[in-house]
Amino acid sequence: MRYVIAALAILGIVVSVLAFQIHYSNAVQPCDINARWDCGIVNHSRYSMIGPVPVAAIGVVGYALLAFLAFFRRRGLTLLASILGLAYALYLTNIEAHKLEVYCLYCVSSQILIALITLLAILWAFLGRPRQPNSKPNTATQAKA
Repeated sequence: MRYVIAALAILGIVVSVLAFQIHYSNAVQPCDINARWDCGIVNHSRYSMIGPVPVAAIGVVGYALLAFLAFFRRRGLTLLASILGLAYALYLTNIEAHKLEVYCLYCVSSQILIALITLLAILWAFLGRPRQPNSKPNTATQAKA
């Protein structure tokens, strides 16, 4: 499971890098599809930055952290980081839907990736726990009781 989560996180890095490139580009965007789908509008909006840092750069760092945590079998931290990432992605999707009224193809792709990562992290954390070996009762202790 850790390899699947890490692979999805690497795909997230790629998607975030593509969004990051759009953030600093003035050219016609490859995902300028119509009035409802335009990465340029989203990535040049006032919501595309947190202070001096582009949201896409935060995505690159976040996905890299998820890949690292998953690869090194940090189940609980992977789950926590993915839940935080999903919460932030849902917040950004809400901004796209209700404030900008325009969607970014890369942002929606990232939303799908973080949702999958979170689902897999939940499964990995709760269903993938190694089983404890069955310990045989000590017969000497039972004889005394």
